[in-house]
Amino acid sequence: MREGLQRLFGLTGEGLSPDAEFRLRDENYVMEMPQSGERIRGREAMRAMQEAFPVPPSITLRRVVGSGQIWVVEGMNDYAGDVWHVVVILEFGADGSIIRDTRYYTQKSEAPGWRADWVEPID
Repeated sequence: MREGLQRLFGLTGEGLSPDAEFRLRDENYVMEMPQSGERIRGREAMRAMQEAFPVPPSITLRRVVGSGQIWVVEGMNDYAGDVWHVVVILEFGADGSIIRDTRYYTQKSEAPGWRADWVEPID
């Protein structure tokens, strides 16, 4: 599954291909971005949005966890120096196609000083 997700997110050197992703998605696929209040319905609409994207981000995969039909991908998207942390929750159908994904994006924030005694920095 990890290898398939790496291909999906363009991390195998093959690049991010809207056409390749299209084939992995169910025709009734739904993608939601709750923080911006957006939903994309259907793999055709998703492919059209991807093809219209001005400059796709470079993606760094941090972690993939899951089992069966639910997988979570954690990574970073770099939009020409504008870096966002991303969590994607993927739901797969019985045939292995992606039926739904929910994406959460956030930019890096400074840690409050009062927690310094209990935390350590991560990369």
